[in-house]
Order: sequence, then C-alpha cells, then structure tokens
Amino acid sequence: MTASPCLIVADDHPLFREALKVTLSKAFAQAEIAEAGSFDDVVRLLEARDDIDLVLFDLKMPGIQGLSGLVYLRAQYPGVPVVVVSASDEPAVMRRALDLGASGFISKSSTVEEMQAAVAAVLGGDVWWPSGFERAATSDGEAAELARRLTTLTPQQVRVLMMLREGLLNKQIAYNLRVSEATVKAHVSAILDKLHVDSRTQAVIAASRIDGNLGAATPT
Repeated sequence: MTASPCLIVADDHPLFREALKVTLSKAFAQAEIAEAGSFDDVVRLLEARDDIDLVLFDLKMPGIQGLSGLVYLRAQYPGVPVVVVSASDEPAVMRRALDLGASGFISKSSTVEEMQAAVAAVLGGDVWWPSGFERAATSDGEAAELARRLTTLTPQQVRVLMMLREGLLNKQIAYNLRVSEATVKAHVSAILDKLHVDSRTQAVIAASRIDGNLGAATPT
C-alpha cells in the first residue's frame, strides 16, 4: 500500500460520498480522495490521472445501470482495483461482482471499522468480501457464463451496450461516442456475436440478466 493512496469515491449521493470520505480520512490521513457523482465523472478522473490506487464504486449512478460499469472499468483500467459499495448486498450480486473482476464488495450497511478494513485490505493487494460470503459457493451457471462473455467485450463495446440499455439509437450512440454510425453498427454486431444473441433486445436482456436483483428502482 502506498503511503499516500489516491482514491475515487463514486456515488451519486453527496451525503454518502462525504460520509465515506470522512470514514476513509480517519484511517488514511494522507490519502487523496476524489469524488465522482456519475459514471462519466469516474471515467474523466481515470483518464486524467495515472496514480489512482482504488475506485470505490456504486452500482447505480447517472450513466450506468448495474454491473455494466464494473465491466467497463475492469476492461479499460485493468490495473486499478475496483471495490463495489452498494446497498444491494444479496449473495448473487456479490458473486457476479466477483466474477466480473471486482476486488471487493462493501455493503452500505457495514460499520465504519469494516469499511476501513476493506479498503486497507484491497490497498494491500488482497480482496475483501463481507463476513459469511462464500466465494467458492456454486453460482448460477447461466449468469456465470454471461459474466464470462461480458468480459470479452472491449471497453468501447461495453459503452455501446450500456447505451443500448438506455434505449439510445445508433445515431445517438454515434454522437455521444463521436464515431460514425457504421462504427456503432460494427460494435453492435460484435456485441451480438460475443454474447451469443441475435438482436439488440436480446443483448440488453442478457446484460440485465447479470444484474440479478438489481432492479431499476433499487437504491444502491
């Protein structure tokens, strides 16, 4: 663990971000803690600097739905550990986060001491999962296979899939990503092929399947 770790606290609730910053500052007095209130904010911070040691990442913020954001971060920034911080602490969600490359999972109901211990463990090169979570337990085979397929997508393909989940058309995706519609169509074709599905709708359903109990209205 570096003497002065650089962390990103990513959550769309300012009060929770502040509370988590205070919690971490007490344990890591020299830490530099940046805040992100949206998925795009997280990406901008990671693109702007190369000294980030850890991202503490909520599963639902503006710009993402469920675990798709985790898939993107692990693909685009494989050297930066990501710890999911969420109120959705069902074992199935935690197991899928593990399958998708998270370095840990912190429930928002955890004590201050547990949160501090989790961050210390991950900064030290370890992983952290809530007490009682059976990492080796048998997971849903179909969901596990979907998770494996999602990890084969390139970062740009993940972004396209995230936008498909938002209901955007090809021309809207092209505008947002500053690429041609032909490029978007090529990405969509690659996504369908890698996920073993035949349509955009099936791709969206597959991506939603991996989120398990993370419903659209579920607070995280």
